[in-house]
Amino acid sequence: MSTSPRSRLRATAARLPPTAAAPPEGTRRRILETALQLFASRGYHDTSIRDLASALELRPSALYAHFAAKDHVLAELVRIGHEAHFEALETAFQGAKPTPADQVRALVHAHTRVHAEHPQLALVVNEEFYALSPELAAPAQALRDKANAMLIDAIRRGVAQGQFSPLHPEITAAAIVGMGSRIPHWFEPGGPIAVETLAKTHAELALRMLGSVSGA
Repeated sequence: MSTSPRSRLRATAARLPPTAAAPPEGTRRRILETALQLFASRGYHDTSIRDLASALELRPSALYAHFAAKDHVLAELVRIGHEAHFEALETAFQGAKPTPADQVRALVHAHTRVHAEHPQLALVVNEEFYALSPELAAPAQALRDKANAMLIDAIRRGVAQGQFSPLHPEITAAAIVGMGSRIPHWFEPGGPIAVETLAKTHAELALRMLGSVSGA
């Protein structure tokens, strides 16, 4: 029987990505990284403010000096995750050759690495995102829309230029994104598959799904 991603991630230290979106070392960061560990291993709804305070060895009232409520902690983690993700995609896109195939390869490579290198954050961002109100989710949703648009645009240009022949551009794009989002459910950091191998393989799979005729 396979091990659930939450039980596997329980034993792995949670950390925020090295991005300007994350707060510096201090109480606020410690709250976020502890919440990230608990939300990833137990789930957002099964983690209370008291659980979080106990893990931090703080009184629950002390948490409210930094966050108005538990959903604000989740919203901050979701925002940080989306900003780190979009930052990685944008950097990869700008560094790629200006062809649809190279841009898709770069985007998928970056998408894969973010999910493989920060599995707790990826799990929380993708599975707990919909626990947020539309208002709290709005900053992350805007980044999610922009990231999806980057991939869709590259795919559509590839189709228009005769480089891609997917069965359905939008459905294929969703499948490519989902392939990366599922990484925390099975991939084991430090296991037999290296992150770079995973990223390159996902990029190749994405191009095959698009029916790329430009070569790998």
